[in-house]
Amino acid sequence: MTAPVFHLDPLPSTDVFVLSGAEGRHAATVRRLRSGERLDVTDGAGTALECEVGSVGRDELECVVLRRREVPAPVPRLVVAQALAKGDRGELAVEMMTEAGVDEIVPWAASRCVVRWEGERGERSRARWDRTAREAAKQSRRLVWPEVGGLVTTAALARRARQAALAVVLHETASTPVAGLARGLQVPRAVPAPAPPPGIPGTPGMSGAAPGAPAVPEVLLVVGPEGGVSEEELGALTAAGAVAGRLGPTVLRTSTAGVVAAAVVLADIGRLGG
Repeated sequence: MTAPVFHLDPLPSTDVFVLSGAEGRHAATVRRLRSGERLDVTDGAGTALECEVGSVGRDELECVVLRRREVPAPVPRLVVAQALAKGDRGELAVEMMTEAGVDEIVPWAASRCVVRWEGERGERSRARWDRTAREAAKQSRRLVWPEVGGLVTTAALARRARQAALAVVLHETASTPVAGLARGLQVPRAVPAPAPPPGIPGTPGMSGAAPGAPAVPEVLLVVGPEGGVSEEELGALTAAGAVAGRLGPTVLRTSTAGVVAAAVVLADIGRLGG
């Protein structure tokens, strides 16, 4: 059976440690792990401890480290700007994109969004996206977890598009297929997992970053709301260098368009099937 994944940051440097708190409680009382069983503990930034349960307490586990493993952060980074969606469609989009391998998910306040993230409601909504990404990362056994950024405007998104190695706005009237757009990117294969970029907490890479292209090349996908991307938004993004791209003959919901486009791009840049 595949070893379950738990989160701990920072990871201990010792060969034996105790997993406590919410993660330890989940491991001991929900997963009911027993002495001798395997588990992996990750910091979500590229390092994992492959462990064996030494002993089990009421709400904690003693973990014996068998091996320490590190993976590099993938290059280029795949960033998806996801327009806010009604109900649980936003969380569904975040869950699927995390499982597929998206590196950053940026909530976008598009003009045709019915939902508005304002005040405490906005904070709670973003927290739900973050929790969804964390749980999906554990379920899919990712060691480099995706970031969930802060809410951005179209102007901020245009600035991000200008800095990207490739930016694509999904649009049903576009004539250019998304498939193939990322195949010609000339970027290194991998770099060490990056430290969080400077800026306002909760808005990684958007505020406080140095002008110019980011240190790690990015592919940016822009997913509009159920009402679609407006002509003004499309104009602003394409003026910043983005390409309008089409996935196929059918029109997808905002909750599914991102993961489909992400899978196409990840295959183009060699991050699927390897």
